Amino acid sequence: MKLLIANRGEIAVRVIRGCREMGISTVAVYSEVDRRSPHVLMADQALPIGPAPAAQSYLAIDRILAAARASGADLVHPGYGFLAENAAFAERVEATGLIWVGPPPDAIRLMGSKTESRKLAVSTGVPLIPGLLEPLADLAALETFVDEHGLPVLLKAVAGGGGKGMRAVRDRSELGAAFDRARSEGGAYFGDDRVYVERLVDRARHIEVQVAADQHGNAVYIGERECSIQRRHQKVVEECPSPVVDPELRRRLGEAALAIVRGSGYRSVGTVEFLVGPDGGFYFLEMNTRLQVEHPVTEEVYGVDLVREMINLALGRELSWRQEDLKPRGHAIECRVYAEDPLRGFAPSPGRITLLVRPGGPGVRVDSGVYQGSTVPLDYDPMVAKLVVTAPDRPAAVARLRRALQEYQVRGIATTLTLFRALVEMDEFAAADFHTGFLDELLASQRLAELHGRQDPEAEEAAAIAAVCLATLEAGSVAADPFAHAEGSHWWREGARRLHGRFPR
Repeated sequence: MKLLIANRGEIAVRVIRGCREMGISTVAVYSEVDRRSPHVLMADQALPIGPAPAAQSYLAIDRILAAARASGADLVHPGYGFLAENAAFAERVEATGLIWVGPPPDAIRLMGSKTESRKLAVSTGVPLIPGLLEPLADLAALETFVDEHGLPVLLKAVAGGGGKGMRAVRDRSELGAAFDRARSEGGAYFGDDRVYVERLVDRARHIEVQVAADQHGNAVYIGERECSIQRRHQKVVEECPSPVVDPELRRRLGEAALAIVRGSGYRSVGTVEFLVGPDGGFYFLEMNTRLQVEHPVTEEVYGVDLVREMINLALGRELSWRQEDLKPRGHAIECRVYAEDPLRGFAPSPGRITLLVRPGGPGVRVDSGVYQGSTVPLDYDPMVAKLVVTAPDRPAAVARLRRALQEYQVRGIATTLTLFRALVEMDEFAAADFHTGFLDELLASQRLAELHGRQDPEAEEAAAIAAVCLATLEAGSVAADPFAHAEGSHWWREGARRLHGRFPR
């Protein structure tokens, strides 16, 4: 059996690892700039699909299907992003005689429409934020909604996702510009410029429920994830379980999620997302008809393998678990490591990674799509890795995350590790006192920048030096005397000087 991964980066690596454990051969596809990427090197077979622009490679359905036919693949896994929630792609895969590792195309199409999925929520009795069930006809319709429901409101692209095509409006004078911008982003990112509106729930938490359903009528929810730390509606830190969800709320959220699963005819692994207000009330947001970026925290806490399960479900097998089997154990936190510079307005930071030292030790997992020497291109999403820590409880997980972040060293590009090192020192983070607007408010207030500025630059430099030494020693390229390399790079010279001062020969 052979599976083609229609994606790149860390998710392609994750799927390859899952397939290898299942005895399934893998086929990678790659654009010209990804020729030497880890997923290409790890797969059993790799085929080129075009130049760097995604529209000519990872979004080019005909090229991906041609690669699948040429490789003799039996299954196609879309990962997340790119074509993962494209119903037409799923239909084309199935029409070619291949097995689509995902939900039925009709379910993708239904849940991919924010307005149609809201109608489903109403029909199944799942709580919904007050808003329109049809796209806005024009600006006048938006103004009428505001007259009836007041401000603030949230504009969303009908086919949106990942924070794209979303605009919060708190002042009536901003309605026109926000409406135009949401439409423009919807058209640019999803080929659909329709927009709808709903009331904005202030200081809410973003809680999502992991679900899985087979072709035999069985469905389960696998706990929830806390996804409230976001920058411009894009998640950057996720946790499992949520610090504010007790067993009763977990049950109610899970049952609501399963109502959406059954109502949509969903079969596969997926996620149903909710907002939870300060009063504990919850409201349906949307369903992601794919594997989520943050799936590792659920895997760590519930002891499941969601990639393996997704493949098994596509092969027509029954669910591996019953609802009563799924109990949370411990606490996991994930940080998305982006090639962005938080100290320069999150400017993209493409380039060659000259040093990469991943953290290790108990309860530390790094899902990565790069290696030392990799070049991070500007052509795709800037996420290069996910750092996941797991511990018996949340305080222990926070302490472990703090330690792992200090060990994690990347040079050659800027990353959001800088942001996370400052974030984990905040009292609000330790107390889990945050909401969906928390990080944006912090960035606007400069508090995170001030906290970063108070960090000891000597300690950061020393950590980088130690990382260089450790990486080189582990690579087996240093003789018994590491000071022999003192004539090399600046870091080696400085590292040798400092080490010699503390431990003279």
